[in-house]
Amino acid sequence: MDTVQLKKEPPLGWIYLNRPDKRNAINDQLIKDLRQAVDDLVLDDQIKVIVITGNGKAFCAGADITQFKSLNGLTAWEFARKGRELMDYIENIPKPTIAMINGYALGGGLELAMACDIRIAAEESQLGLPEITLGIYPGFGGTQRLIRLIGKGKAMEMMMTGDMIPAKEAERIGLVNKVVPLVDLEKETRSLAMKIADKSPVALRIIKLLVNQGLDIPILAGLNMESLGWGVVFSSEEAKRGIDAFFERKKS
Repeated sequence: MDTVQLKKEPPLGWIYLNRPDKRNAINDQLIKDLRQAVDDLVLDDQIKVIVITGNGKAFCAGADITQFKSLNGLTAWEFARKGRELMDYIENIPKPTIAMINGYALGGGLELAMACDIRIAAEESQLGLPEITLGIYPGFGGTQRLIRLIGKGKAMEMMMTGDMIPAKEAERIGLVNKVVPLVDLEKETRSLAMKIADKSPVALRIIKLLVNQGLDIPILAGLNMESLGWGVVFSSEEAKRGIDAFFERKKS
């Protein structure tokens, strides 16, 4: 995997986009390598939480524009399809994901971050979907995920102007969960990841399923799924241990 580096520190798995000279821009090879890295961590039972970040000064500056000159209608559709399918896959894997945004998160880079469950950004980070400045628009799921995260009005403004926004503004509008100094970014991300990794993997998996599916189905169907999920989670060993531990603490 030339364009991605993988590091396992159970219970955490770290994925580093590794094209720092290109600000970790997404090309065909990176799409393949990132899918392979995520697959590896999903299949490893010791890994409970996956963190995605970038080497160098950028998280990911978007798609590799040098590829665009050779695209036609058919090949552009194919590139967008592969990128979007990767984002869909990351969004729906059974393990929690955190985007550790260490710099620019633009275009496909922001789309990747939005496919993760949680986003933590360094203060210096800039986020945006600037595709409109090239006469195109987001193609890896950005038009749909952005409106679900921040609402239609602000999403329209970001996509129609192509303007970048600073991390603090992204936090204010709900695009990122937390903003910290760059020097503290890894420490804060690790702390949050470890806190989540300590929770029941069965419950976490069901939470992801319910929230992701709940965005696209009637509320009654979502509520029914939530009730059904209780039957699954209460059958798990983690729930039994958690409930027993609660009553043990009450006794002490």
